[in-house]
Amino acid sequence: MSNKVNKNVLRAGTITAGTALMLLMSSPAFALTRDDGDDPGPGLSVIETLGLYVALPIVLFLVIAGLVMVGDKSHKQAGSKS
Repeated sequence: MSNKVNKNVLRAGTITAGTALMLLMSSPAFALTRDDGDDPGPGLSVIETLGLYVALPIVLFLVIAGLVMVGDKSHKQAGSKS
């Protein structure tokens, strides 16, 4: 039984070490170094960020859902009149 537990512990340790190594290798270590031709624009404020990444998708979802519901209602009404 302890041999099986040792194999599981070894496997878990290997997976954990491999995952940690991959995360360290993919970290943006040189993110502050500018490349040639790199010209970042001005940053977004908190309000602009929330509007762009939170409010705009919600509004788009509601508009699309509303258009689908209007189209579905008109289809049902036309079908019941016949």
